[in-house]
Amino acid sequence: MMQCIILEDEKSAREVLLSYVQKTPFIQCSGSYESGLDIPPKELQEVDILFLDIQLPEINGLTFLKTLRNPPKVICTTAYSNYAVAAFEEAVTDYLVKPFSYERFFKAVTRVREQLSHQKKEKNDRLFLYADKTMYSVVTNEILFIKAEVDYVKVVTQEQEILILDSLRNWKEKLQGLSFVQVHRSYIVNTKKIQKVYGNLIFLGAVEIPIGKTYKEAFFKAIE
Repeated sequence: MMQCIILEDEKSAREVLLSYVQKTPFIQCSGSYESGLDIPPKELQEVDILFLDIQLPEINGLTFLKTLRNPPKVICTTAYSNYAVAAFEEAVTDYLVKPFSYERFFKAVTRVREQLSHQKKEKNDRLFLYADKTMYSVVTNEILFIKAEVDYVKVVTQEQEILILDSLRNWKEKLQGLSFVQVHRSYIVNTKKIQKVYGNLIFLGAVEIPIGKTYKEAFFKAIE
């Protein structure tokens, strides 16, 4: 679910945007503001989209955008088409001229969703692991399993084993949403690498990994 903020000083325009957001199943509105000065900085850091009007009280929308160090994806919503060039120079994702239809709105937010999905995939494609004064590059999908080793975890691929100072809990969070599932208090496995499951054992090539009782139900649900 994507989160958005609406920065718009006209009540009727805010109401239109809110109605569009409410009928779009993959977006939620975190807040609606009339001035950029009213938006808590932390809230801006946590959302995916900023719907940005340009003609605003106190500070122009594009001027406000220039003050943000790491802005979310920005979709301009304005009655003026002549700011488009300046807006795209600030790397906005889309530029909607009022009045715009829901169809045009949906096209813009779908573009953002695709961009974010692509960025997430790129981010998760490769990990850099530091061990023994060396930085190792590991393709995420090539990981067979991760094993807890006291204060360390062992990341195992077909080609290598890398022992790093970390916890299995951190790795579970890091790999959330990918094809990895915890199957034992000491193991997280890549479900795409499983060759077979027999009884309470998972086979990854020649490696046998036990399935813990408390993880069994979640594991079989994950591979259904």
